[in-house]
Amino acid sequence: MSEKQKKRSEIEDKYKWRLEDIYASDDLWEKDFSELKSKTEVMKDFKGKLTTDATNLQKGLELYFDIYRLLDKARNYACRKKDEDLNVAKYQEMVDRFNSLESNISAELVFVRTELTKMSGSEFENFVKENNNLVLYRFYMDEILRLKSYRLSDEEEKILAHATEIMGAPENIYSMLNDADIKFPIFKNDLGNEIELTQGNYIKNVQSGDRNVRRDVFEKFYETYLAYKNTFASMLNSDIKAHIFSAKTRKYKSTLVQSLYQDNIEESLYQNLINTIHNNFDKFHKYYKVRKEYMKLDEQHMYDIYVPMLKDIDKEISYDEAVIIIKEALKILGEDYNENMNKGFNDGWIDIYENEGKRSGAYSSGSYESKPYILLNHENNLNSLFTIAHEMGHSMHSYYSNKNQPYIYADYTMFVAEVASTVNEILVIKHLLKNTKTKEEKMYLLNHFMDQFKGTVFRQVQFAEFEKMLHEKTESGEAISADKLCELYHDLNKLYYGENVISDDLIKVEWARIPHFYYDFYVYKYATGFSAAVAIAEKISSGDKEALDNYLLFLKSGGSDYPIELLKKAGVDMSTPEPVQAALNVFGKLVDEFEKLANEK
Repeated sequence: MSEKQKKRSEIEDKYKWRLEDIYASDDLWEKDFSELKSKTEVMKDFKGKLTTDATNLQKGLELYFDIYRLLDKARNYACRKKDEDLNVAKYQEMVDRFNSLESNISAELVFVRTELTKMSGSEFENFVKENNNLVLYRFYMDEILRLKSYRLSDEEEKILAHATEIMGAPENIYSMLNDADIKFPIFKNDLGNEIELTQGNYIKNVQSGDRNVRRDVFEKFYETYLAYKNTFASMLNSDIKAHIFSAKTRKYKSTLVQSLYQDNIEESLYQNLINTIHNNFDKFHKYYKVRKEYMKLDEQHMYDIYVPMLKDIDKEISYDEAVIIIKEALKILGEDYNENMNKGFNDGWIDIYENEGKRSGAYSSGSYESKPYILLNHENNLNSLFTIAHEMGHSMHSYYSNKNQPYIYADYTMFVAEVASTVNEILVIKHLLKNTKTKEEKMYLLNHFMDQFKGTVFRQVQFAEFEKMLHEKTESGEAISADKLCELYHDLNKLYYGENVISDDLIKVEWARIPHFYYDFYVYKYATGFSAAVAIAEKISSGDKEALDNYLLFLKSGGSDYPIELLKKAGVDMSTPEPVQAALNVFGKLVDEFEKLANEK
């Protein structure tokens, strides 16, 4: 592509998504915008009457979910149009108007959840006997009633709702300091130019081929955090105490139990994940031993671990060539999957190339009634090929869910959201490894795969263990100072990276730059999702027909059950350590294979 970005009008239509399949015109969107207001007014008439009889309950729930289905459709169109060109004021305003409408509707309809919560399971089942149409809502009601025991009185719920903004203050303050106010020193880059260090350019420069540059960048970056350690410690402690306040108020056993309960997950899963990683440290430590030897480092420091072992393969792969490779790699997923995936490539799902004002990055997003649209900013390289495969995995998961589930159960939780995308990536990597022509390309692919494990499994579990440790210590009444945070993190870092990496003193303050510690036990989901995907991809690639059938059933299941049960349909029981162990065995084989190739003359 030329250095000057093209205007959107200069991109051929065949390379753009077709949003007119959602609404043929903006006027039709406006019509639904008005319709949403009207439907909400009708829904308000059910207030105080929703659970008086079976007919009211059926009609009320039908209208309630119809409103949210229409909201999703309207949001999808507005947001996708805005992302085409962020400079178009009309669609910025459309999104702002939609956000205000959605907020108002949510406030007006909050009574629905409140009234449903006041029902008992037996009352609901009696209504089902009177009106069989209510069977559809049984799992939805089971979930509401499961959470009921931790729901407070209406007045107490109001107090907690009012406290939400205050409880979110530590994360907001952290974001302002970390993303806006904190300033880093000047450094000299590879070319000897003086540049201000920023959050945005840190990773790029700590990957520099010049060791002096990456050491300088590392030291200046973390010395800055060290200067603010007490402020960051105060914010993190306040956030943890907010989690504890919420858990104690609702009478959960602990903050971890409260967080896991939302997905109906046992505490043992979290601990099993940590234990399994500990039991496989030898594989992670060997990876760093092989890396140290391959890069011919006398000592391997924390500022050495992000520099690529192999430079990007200078291999141009056009979008059309990438699609051919992906189709070939995913043939193993069967005729039905491939026929439907071809619709995605040929039927206006994908917005492929960068244009002036277009949102950066890549994503898959749609609504129940629309295509699962994919935004790309494609470049003709291997990373972009993996991005297509990844986002198509998300879209196919949504496609199958929407086709096979009613609206109420079509959406799926974050616990399973990365499984389908990662399965696709792994199958593509396996295909490329099988068909690669050169040793260099094979080593590059192995390194890419190993780095996925490193970043998505080992590193995220390190964070998850640190987060658990901090909450438990605070819950037991222990005060956690900035120095104590640094000590705990440094010790954990040494444990995870082993003797082949020097855990430099400054890495002790890395905790201060990780925003995920404010997300309330979120990071473990990266590791479980990736591990589940590896286990599934391994079975499918071995030719296991039952594994493929189970996986397709999982894709079709949406959010019709709890995440652990959904993954069991895919043949993976995440309540046991087995899938994580199986994934780590794959990692160990990758390390061994890379080492073998590296030692070949």
